[in-house]
Amino acid sequence: MTRHLITSAIPYINGIKHLGNLVGSQLPADLYARYLRARGSEVLFLCATDEHGTPAELAAAKAGKPVAEYCAEMHAAQAKIADGFGLSFDHFGRSSSVQNQKLTQHFAGVLADQGLIEDVVEQQVYSVADGRFLPDRYIEGTCPNCGFDSARGDQCDNCTKQLDPVDLIDAHSTISGSTDLEMRDTKHLFLKQSQMKDRLDQWIDSKADWPVLTTSIAKKWLHDGDGLQDRGITRDLDWGVPVRRGDAEWPGMEGKVFYVWFDAPIEYIACAQEWVDAGKGTDWQRWWRTDQGADDVRYTQFMGKDNVPFHTLSFPATIMGSNEPWKLVDYIKSFNYLNYDGGQFSTSRGRGVFMDQALELLPADYWRWWLLSHAPETSDAEFTWENFQSSVNKDLADVLGNFVSRITKFCRSKFGEAVPEAGEFGEAEAALIADLTERVTRYQGHMDAIEVRKAAQELRAIWAAGNEYLQAQAPWTTFKTDPDKAAAQVRLALNLIPFYANLSAPFIPDAAAKMLSAVHLPDQVWPDDVPATLSVMAPGHAFDVPEVLFAKISDEDRESWAERFAGTRD
Repeated sequence: MTRHLITSAIPYINGIKHLGNLVGSQLPADLYARYLRARGSEVLFLCATDEHGTPAELAAAKAGKPVAEYCAEMHAAQAKIADGFGLSFDHFGRSSSVQNQKLTQHFAGVLADQGLIEDVVEQQVYSVADGRFLPDRYIEGTCPNCGFDSARGDQCDNCTKQLDPVDLIDAHSTISGSTDLEMRDTKHLFLKQSQMKDRLDQWIDSKADWPVLTTSIAKKWLHDGDGLQDRGITRDLDWGVPVRRGDAEWPGMEGKVFYVWFDAPIEYIACAQEWVDAGKGTDWQRWWRTDQGADDVRYTQFMGKDNVPFHTLSFPATIMGSNEPWKLVDYIKSFNYLNYDGGQFSTSRGRGVFMDQALELLPADYWRWWLLSHAPETSDAEFTWENFQSSVNKDLADVLGNFVSRITKFCRSKFGEAVPEAGEFGEAEAALIADLTERVTRYQGHMDAIEVRKAAQELRAIWAAGNEYLQAQAPWTTFKTDPDKAAAQVRLALNLIPFYANLSAPFIPDAAAKMLSAVHLPDQVWPDDVPATLSVMAPGHAFDVPEVLFAKISDEDRESWAERFAGTRD
């Protein structure tokens, strides 16, 4: 069976992430990892914090802490929140790790050996007011391509076009707001991506199954204007991976660090080394090196559309350019943006609901279900409190939660807290089992294809089928005239509880665990054989009537939360 390597875009260290970040990478990656594990696949699911560059320096300065201390604290905070959302990483690493430092320096050295690195003396923006060179991300202005007034010096978040700071109109420092900027000479290393253009083009052309969003952004960067440009991979900063040529000093590069976008993707590989060094695994190379067994690995990456250029071009250029046997990504699942109530989520601007706040309001499964069932796959999506309340109440409380409560309470009242024995299945039961068998096949097809919203729709339809069966057969009425027939109806309905739990676990793992615990089946078993699965709870099998799985969101709560999160976070 194919082994699956899964990575989600690694979140920046500078603060708690918002729900848009969560649904754009980590959460759908977790959904896929949980699903594949449930189907019996061997999975390595990796993520980490992205800790280098000016964002970390500035956030640490704002917090009044040394940058290394700040990053350690924020890594712990992000790891705790990820655990709160049930993100099942095999390892949650750090791009500031020794492993990533050594591997980044290694890649730079071998790329230089391959003739793909050159020294370039360039003019860089220097802020007189700040007394420092400004990294691209800390220069903002108006995009010359689309007119967006908050474009950064490296990229426009609105049109995704790659930019240089000098391209911006009315540029200013985001540190001080000063427009007293001047160009000064500084020497940096450049990765000669332009030499890799044809190879990258052919590679992307070979990925016919990739989402249009992914390939269209990659092609745009390859062919728009002057095409793929060489890219600076070093910066004048204090915090980062020191520039070295493998293990050796790099003359002329003293005091400089590698650009965060050079070392951050390399952390995917280094994270696997961290996983082994932490005692969680035994052989990282079989996942990452094709000369060590990684040929039978399927590697899937998850990310928001703003990260696509770096993962389709810059990181593959690093991997390919090394001429070493590293594993290349097989599939990139990219997402559009999740907007917040008429505007944008924004970490830097503190707008929207953030992951820690979300967990203070409601259990993780409420958020997981809404975010995944509304994942911005084909276009941008929007979070509104009205839609959130409606979806949670209808899907989770009225459909799934109501079914579990209804059938367990009815069985307890008429047959006791054990599966009744009498009666045989008839045409209605056979029809339900056949319908569910077809639906599970469709559900699995959507999950295999990472069609998140379609999978959620099919799962909801599977839940609804149980309610429709109960409504149509009405065992509470049947019981009055034919208790044996009612017993058979109840027996099938009770068996839907573990069936639903196992199918739903990738989406709502905590609720699924509660459902399995209530029917005294603690181990997950994927329903590969639906008829057999729907008799796993044999006559006499005991169960408990569970607590309410999902409490409804009241209008009062919705209004209170909408008001609370209308402003910005400090």
